[in-house]
Amino acid sequence: MHCSEEVLELKEIQSLEGHTDRVWSLAWNPTSSLLASCSGDKTVRIWQRSSSTSSWLCKAVLEETHTRTVRSCAWSPSGKLLATASFDATIAIWEHIGDDFECVSTLEVMKMKSKAFLGMHPGLCLQPVVETNLFGFGKCCLVMSLSVLQGHMQDVKMVQWHPTMDVLFSCSYDNSVKQYRTLGLIMIIEVFVIYSQIWTEDGDSDDWHCVQTLGGHISTIWALSFNPSGDKMVTCSDDLTIMIWETDNITMQGGEGCAPWKHLCTLSGYHDRTIFSVNWSREGIIATGAADDAIRFFVERKDGSIDGPLYKLLLRKEQAHEMDVNSVQWNFGENRLLASASDDGTIKIWELVSIA
Repeated sequence: MHCSEEVLELKEIQSLEGHTDRVWSLAWNPTSSLLASCSGDKTVRIWQRSSSTSSWLCKAVLEETHTRTVRSCAWSPSGKLLATASFDATIAIWEHIGDDFECVSTLEVMKMKSKAFLGMHPGLCLQPVVETNLFGFGKCCLVMSLSVLQGHMQDVKMVQWHPTMDVLFSCSYDNSVKQYRTLGLIMIIEVFVIYSQIWTEDGDSDDWHCVQTLGGHISTIWALSFNPSGDKMVTCSDDLTIMIWETDNITMQGGEGCAPWKHLCTLSGYHDRTIFSVNWSREGIIATGAADDAIRFFVERKDGSIDGPLYKLLLRKEQAHEMDVNSVQWNFGENRLLASASDDGTIKIWELVSIA
């Protein structure tokens, strides 16, 4: 039975406490049960499920490295490295050695706040992004600047690698996402909301060029996520809408150039305040978290209807937290296990369960 036909409820498994300030971001380890959380209390916590009790316990507290809010965290594809970005304008690289975590590198990036990370990318390991700066490293103690992109006019809120191709998307306070390419190595997409542009690649240099500009949201874009096959993307915004986009993967993978992304549908009226986070599960369920303290779930319609949006509300969870929900993240290994983080200082572990 497809999930769109099931009667589901969101069951709270456990509430994780320990942070003394709002929790900004979460990241599941891709190769284990570890969950990283970062907070306004200047710390990063590592959580792990106990094999004996199935309860989630704090395995480590990473502290005394960042001096201000830790805004974002991301694991490398191997699961051995964790990168954290802080308002103190530094990026810390932590290595998981045995049962401990050691800070093996600290990267100072101008005098600006470090806010966002690129997602996992097999070819370039993990790439932190600070405002409009792009860095990459192949070894934990060696960090080099690949390129500095001067595209966004305001804070970069999030960056995310395409799941199957060397394409990167970013979203910003300037309501934008643009697309760049350089010598076939990496494409970067950022989104502009007010007007459309198509930029081309200069094959004679290492410069990054905007390939496509998409229009849609009318206010800050806070987050984006891809479906497993990478032919659809979802974005969420301060304008209280969720937008679904699609592209032709065959064209992109066939080397025929960058296939255009097209707007598929808009979901509105489901959140009352800013939607801060969106995440697409391997099963095809879209989760959103917002400033209305709620979590929503959406799924593609399978009823054959041609009227209205192509996606429908699957489930709503009011008062999921006592304050803003800043992050929702599906687990890599368990399809219906979800973590959420909030301004109330807690992380919650949830499971979508069938009741029929």
